[in-house]
Amino acid sequence: MKNVVLLCLLALAVGFTACKSDSASTAENNVTTLNEKKPLPNANQNTAKPVADVIPADTVNVAKLTFTEEVYDYGTVKEGESVEHTFKFKNTGVAPLIIESAKSTCGCTVPQFPKEPIAPGESGEIAVKFNSKNKSGRQRKPVNVTANTWPKLTTVYIDGTVEKSADAATATNK
Repeated sequence: MKNVVLLCLLALAVGFTACKSDSASTAENNVTTLNEKKPLPNANQNTAKPVADVIPADTVNVAKLTFTEEVYDYGTVKEGESVEHTFKFKNTGVAPLIIESAKSTCGCTVPQFPKEPIAPGESGEIAVKFNSKNKSGRQRKPVNVTANTWPKLTTVYIDGTVEKSADAATATNK
């Protein structure tokens, strides 16, 4: 009986040792695969591209977009009214600032931005117009500004409340 127990223990010890060496070699293969930096297959063509694919070598000597305010609170407006605001900014970096785009998440908020480069130390403006037609309740609309800064994306917000107009409330109650 002692011999059977010893044989079982010996078999288990050999089995665990074999599993450990396989796991170690698999782990080494996984590290090697990760270190090769092969591009991943694109399984879904509709995935969004990241704003910055690669960290630039120099993240200090670039343009820097500094807004005087990041959120404009327009308070309360009646549905259908338009709200306009100008976001002022300064290039506090050391390179000319080039704004590639300024976009919102819906067509109700339209930004206008300077197309020409803004020299270091100089200022500029982004005019934003929000149309509250068919909107009600709290509204917080982002304006995403993409530029030659690090990070590439800076976001400012136009924020407030839209009260339903009497016409919209009457149409809803009928």
